Amino acid sequence: MELWQLDATELARLIRVGQASSREAVGACLARMDAVNGKVNAVVRRMDEEALAAADAADAARAHGNALGPLHGVPVTIKVNTDRKDYPTDNGVVAFRNLIAPDDAPVVANLRMAGAVIIGRTNVPAFSMRGFSENDLHGRTLNPRNREVSPGGSSGGAGAAVAAGIGPIAHGNDIAGSVCFPAYCCGIIGLRVGLGRIPSFNHTAKIARGIGAQLMATQGPLTRTVRDARLALAVMAKGDRRDTRWVEAPLTGPPPPRPIRVALVPEVPGGETHGHNTRKVQSSCAVRCWG
Repeated sequence: MELWQLDATELARLIRVGQASSREAVGACLARMDAVNGKVNAVVRRMDEEALAAADAADAARAHGNALGPLHGVPVTIKVNTDRKDYPTDNGVVAFRNLIAPDDAPVVANLRMAGAVIIGRTNVPAFSMRGFSENDLHGRTLNPRNREVSPGGSSGGAGAAVAAGIGPIAHGNDIAGSVCFPAYCCGIIGLRVGLGRIPSFNHTAKIARGIGAQLMATQGPLTRTVRDARLALAVMAKGDRRDTRWVEAPLTGPPPPRPIRVALVPEVPGGETHGHNTRKVQSSCAVRCWG
């Protein structure tokens, strides 16, 4: 299996124990980008030179015995509507193509502090306000699983990048399905969190959003595995004083009582579940769990 095919959890482990280097992991994802991005247009701003330099720095840090973050040396992507220092936060809008961010947004800073290496910026619809990902500045993003099907929006570039193997973790954000819908369209994992879980702030935003958007907007990861979603959430959720809505809430609770018992219901009132006639319980069965 090639490095670009591995999830972030495994990549981080291999880098941590010295069985792979960050340079190799980043190089594999950049090579995968070379191979597939021209067909799907998921990453609309590449950061090859900076990414390789960051990968070399990550490898040097490990060689010197420095403390390693949970995503040390792992390639990730960032959505173009979120501030990355010294890069435009264009949000898919021609008028914003030179809107350079003076600093990282909190979620970006958290990923970098955890050791992640940003390899590119992913596409959105203009103003990130549609259920597809096409704009006059960067063009249309296509679904890597079926080019005739939408990759969703507004984190369609992020979803397409993860599904195509360009990177194991993509940053996204969501007001009304902008993480969940691309995850559904691209067949990956998308995690929409509650208000205040992941800090959010853009230096490039000149005015505050309306109160409705403020209460609905959240940041979140798109990944290929559930364990990567958990890992990315733990990294992204670190607090930041720039977001006064951030809540210092634990990510885990006490373990449930054991044993855990599970009931599968092969028949539901008014119908039957898939596979009932063959006595096979499929994933569409109603499930109830209790301690």
